[in-house]
Amino acid sequence: MAEAESVVAPILAAVRARGDAALLEYARKFDGLARKSVRVPEKELLSLRRRLPPELVHAVAAAADGVRAYAGRQMPAAWMRNVKPGLRLGQIVRPLDAVAAYIPSGRYPLLSTLVMTVIPAQVAGVPNICVASPKAAPEVLGVASLLGAHAVFEMGGAQAIAAFAFGTRTVPRADRIVGPGNIYVAAAKKLLAGEVGIDFVAGPSEILIVAEEGDPRILAADMLAQAEHDVDASAVLLTTSRKLAAAVAAEVERQLADLPTAGVAGQAIARNSAIVVTSSLDEAMDIANRFAPEHLSIPDESLLARVRHAGSVFVGPFSPEAAGDYASGPNHVLPTGGAARLRGGLSVTDFLKVISVQRLNRTGLKRLAPAITTLARAEGLEAHARSVEVRLGPEGGRL
Repeated sequence: MAEAESVVAPILAAVRARGDAALLEYARKFDGLARKSVRVPEKELLSLRRRLPPELVHAVAAAADGVRAYAGRQMPAAWMRNVKPGLRLGQIVRPLDAVAAYIPSGRYPLLSTLVMTVIPAQVAGVPNICVASPKAAPEVLGVASLLGAHAVFEMGGAQAIAAFAFGTRTVPRADRIVGPGNIYVAAAKKLLAGEVGIDFVAGPSEILIVAEEGDPRILAADMLAQAEHDVDASAVLLTTSRKLAAAVAAEVERQLADLPTAGVAGQAIARNSAIVVTSSLDEAMDIANRFAPEHLSIPDESLLARVRHAGSVFVGPFSPEAAGDYASGPNHVLPTGGAARLRGGLSVTDFLKVISVQRLNRTGLKRLAPAITTLARAEGLEAHARSVEVRLGPEGGRL
């Protein structure tokens, strides 16, 4: 990551200083941008939307419905309550003003990532939702329009992150940037965190599977589904059964033989993946929690009580990672590299502010005054104490 940071730092500085001019230079240099502006005209988006195959439109709609429903259930509630005599507390919930969704465009057009980043922002009520993707496939641009994202930019890499962080004449400044990307995107997000909100710094995708028994075909298929993401992806199976371990290893090789993405998946399996025999289920779950995987697959709900760290949990033989990647509802933008120790996946709350509210009357303030003034003076903040006492008059204290 340090090497990537040294590469992207000059790019960030150039976009900060020269705005669109630097952005266009990098977009043409790195992404082969041919258009005059990084912004995709809405007429073009609508045209590409109309060309989407009907079956793809229906699939996107089904996925969006699931994500929308799940995000709706995640929405925190506004509330106001009288919690003690004279003390009324609560919270209000407000969306961010502007967010940016980064959609990678490597080997695959990640249409599902559009759904996972745009829909929760819409549920949150964000009024300005931008999408950026370098060398965007026509399907990506068409689906962006289908989802109602109209501010779409053909740009990528560190320059896109910088444009959203600082704002340019063409690109609006975002309050938060979400979505996965390569190591240079991750490095840019890391360097700019604080100037702009980010979801998390993502690394290669990963799955950890815990199984005492099961169908080797299913377990191998789950490992390969993860492995085909990228040559740096990892798929790990923890099992208490040596027989199952051997069967899954053989099945992985058998399925690789006719897998169209074997060139990628085979490298990920060879370089970064493993089948490990553990002494017990307890040991497997302890390893899983120390690993804090992006995706965790467990055989049944009885193990949920033992899960402490995971981005998303898949329970039982009919819950493949692919369901979460596309259509079941929970978000597939998830923490990797152990970051699941700190937070879960992208959710509607990433696009919201929960703002506390407090209202005290004289009775309520008088009840709290001794604690407030004592603590304030212990900290040496006399004006804090006096701001309470001046409201209560002579009976309130020293004033």
